[in-house]
Amino acid sequence: MEKSVYILNNNEINFDNLLCRTEESEFQLTSQEALVLKYLIQHKGKVVTRSELLKNVWNVSADMETRTVDNFIARLRKYFEPNPTKPVYIKSIRGAGYIFTDYAGV
Repeated sequence: MEKSVYILNNNEINFDNLLCRTEESEFQLTSQEALVLKYLIQHKGKVVTRSELLKNVWNVSADMETRTVDNFIARLRKYFEPNPTKPVYIKSIRGAGYIFTDYAGV
């Protein structure tokens, strides 16, 4: 991902200033939320494991078990998913991790 602004459906995410705009609101991502989202976008269409996120976003040993990743994913879903309980952009792949797609239907 080269651009600093990413469009996800009707959402605009500016990775330079961490400002997001949705149809309903405007808000700031935390720097860590932005790093997680950016990593998922950069690996669009591929399964990203929790261990991979821990290692590449938090610089924490991939052997460490933590719910931190799940909590960040839940927050990102709350911000950007039309229905966070039935995600279409950041999906869980049972036993594997998460997959990001920028269109509903995958």
